[in-house]
Amino acid sequence: MLHSSLLDETVQLAIDDRVLILNSAADPFVLEAAWRLSAGELILAEDNVASLQLAHSALQREPLKTQLHVSHVPFHEYTLREAPATVNVAIMNMVYQPSNAWMIYGLQVAAYALKPGGRLYIMGAKDRGVLSMAKRMQSIFGNLETLVISKGQRVVCSRMENKETRDAPTKQFPALLPTAFAGGKLDEGTRLLVEALEVHATDIALDIGCGAGYIGIHIGQLASKGHVTMVDASLATVDAARHMVEQSGMTNVQVLASDGIQAVKSQRFDLVVTNPPFHLGGIHTTDIAGRFIREAVQILRPRGRFYLVANRFLKYEPALRACFKNVEEVGGNTRYKVLRATNPIINVK
Repeated sequence: MLHSSLLDETVQLAIDDRVLILNSAADPFVLEAAWRLSAGELILAEDNVASLQLAHSALQREPLKTQLHVSHVPFHEYTLREAPATVNVAIMNMVYQPSNAWMIYGLQVAAYALKPGGRLYIMGAKDRGVLSMAKRMQSIFGNLETLVISKGQRVVCSRMENKETRDAPTKQFPALLPTAFAGGKLDEGTRLLVEALEVHATDIALDIGCGAGYIGIHIGQLASKGHVTMVDASLATVDAARHMVEQSGMTNVQVLASDGIQAVKSQRFDLVVTNPPFHLGGIHTTDIAGRFIREAVQILRPRGRFYLVANRFLKYEPALRACFKNVEEVGGNTRYKVLRATNPIINVK
């Protein structure tokens, strides 16, 4: 449970405030803030396109009847696009942050964005590191107030009293993303997937959840007469992958921001691959991979191939067998497995 009501109870807003939502557009408090800001501005500094779409859909469904202005800035580009000291209130829910690096960057953005007297509210759980974040807020802003504690969650607040903390990095996103390389080597799961892949020269291929783009570029090198599309819901990830494609000089690879297959659902592919995440809000989940499996069926050609790499303890085989007639393990080791599925069952929803 996200306890967004804690933000409802503790965040103070004036009707004409400029409010910055720090990579938390999926939080129900966004709609609450919109109701309160009849003459203000709501800025969604958001990385995830799915969360952004969720927020816009919620706002469009509600008859707000205000002069509220809603805008979006990619989270990793806020300090590049926006002027400093223009925001009255900044808000971050830690549950939506992929890692500690994203939370720390959120503090940097808040320090850059807030006017003197502006306030930063952060909601998080003890087991998600809210106490460490509180210490960082105290160090950066020189003050901290704990507003509420409930069922392991708390809301903490700092006020901008000076601008000595204004110095923000100009290019953040490389530091936010886990690299595919460790000590110059591919991470183990990616390496095993690359080794197991069967790629034809004419393949039209898709990499769902492409990360920094190594797998898609590898496929593009082998599919020299074909084409590769890489998609990811993270705007910072898409930027990183595009940079990698540009560095490679390849012309048969494109990278798109997409919630799953939404940007390419009208297309058909010979090869679909994924190395899906299995954490959501710090919780293990197979839902993301399950969705990618179901979506792969929709866009694969009848003789298409689907590859997935996963930790061995994750039981994706039942979901695959519900969508494909043939499922086999084609690579792996004691920690990871590479699964290949063929003959998609067309009527799967």
